[in-house]
Amino acid sequence: MHGKDTDETDGPTRRDYMKYGGAVIGGTLLAGCTGDAGPESTPTTDETASDTPSRTGTATEDDSYSVTMSPVGTVTFESPPETVFTRLTHHADMAFALGRGDGVTAMHAPDYYHGLWNQYVERLPGVSLDWTGLYSSWKPEKEKLYELDSDVHLADPAWITQQESWDRADIKEVAENVSPWFGNSLSDIHREPTGEWADDYEYYGLWEQFALVADMFRERDRYEALAAEHESLLSTIEAGLPPESDRPTAVMIAAADIEEIYTYTMNTPGFLTSHTRPLGPRDAFEGGVESNSVVDFETLLEADPDVILHLGGMEPNTDIARRRTAFEEDPVASEISAVKNDRVYAQGARYQGPILNLFQLEMTAKQLYPDVFGEWPTYEAGPYPEIPENERLFDRRRVADVIDGDL
Repeated sequence: MHGKDTDETDGPTRRDYMKYGGAVIGGTLLAGCTGDAGPESTPTTDETASDTPSRTGTATEDDSYSVTMSPVGTVTFESPPETVFTRLTHHADMAFALGRGDGVTAMHAPDYYHGLWNQYVERLPGVSLDWTGLYSSWKPEKEKLYELDSDVHLADPAWITQQESWDRADIKEVAENVSPWFGNSLSDIHREPTGEWADDYEYYGLWEQFALVADMFRERDRYEALAAEHESLLSTIEAGLPPESDRPTAVMIAAADIEEIYTYTMNTPGFLTSHTRPLGPRDAFEGGVESNSVVDFETLLEADPDVILHLGGMEPNTDIARRRTAFEEDPVASEISAVKNDRVYAQGARYQGPILNLFQLEMTAKQLYPDVFGEWPTYEAGPYPEIPENERLFDRRRVADVIDGDL
């Protein structure tokens, strides 16, 4: 499978005994990650692949079990975690998908993402989600992690240690005195790890990592049920995709205002494109603009995309209608084909977990290929639009039941 390292940490701490009844946890938390920064690691995973990862949890004679994920290596748990520290929303969404949404203790910009996620949750019958008021963990403080006392840190230590206030000793301290780390985030764009993590870092597709997280929670059945919906959706997309020459050109942007427009690639490796890459839109920039670049209207007009995908447009406090108007009233932007043809579409977020990925695959399919997958309703505000049942690309009821544990 994916994790390779089995270095042992020191013995269990007092908290380990108190919380996990004496079993060793985090047995290989700090897998070998020494060495200088090397060239960017070679991707090992294409997250558009349709393979379903096999069960990875290794049971022991007692109730403990071990799961392996890069960069932490093998971690042993005596019981599934109930409270979950997260930093980025792909991990928070994984916890939510596995029925642990209420157990999340921290995440980046919780109030913003509470609002955004609930635009989608509204369409899952009987499901609720409340992330308001959580600790905002973009730059987590070690002392706060002690205070939160979460059962697991579903976050990537290789990314945490990129912050000046954190080093490997801090990671080890938290793992020993609070709870293990178990998460991978540099797979977002196959980001290069910093020196001490570089040698053994591995990349995962979104659903591949989700399978490992499900094993960590001992929720393999939930994972498989959701993965079946995902596979069905991908099969529908694959069967309907037109030849590449017939696909629209597109750009994906994010902008707090029209003065600073960021643009992002749509077909590059990493789970940030897991909702666009399977749909294969043609890059209007033809590879000439790097992801996360700031562009102006002149650059956009030169590329002249047929479709503009506007990240964050579904967030409740983002006025996507006003944003479209700003494009339409600008003498340059108004000449862009996507603007002239009313094809500037709201999107959600790139740091998506499995639930947001299902919705965003559906919405992006309709936005790019309405003739194939059905029209995307005009959207200006509010929850994810109601889609007629016979035009939905995945089963909302089934997804809601899985989140609620009704398999």
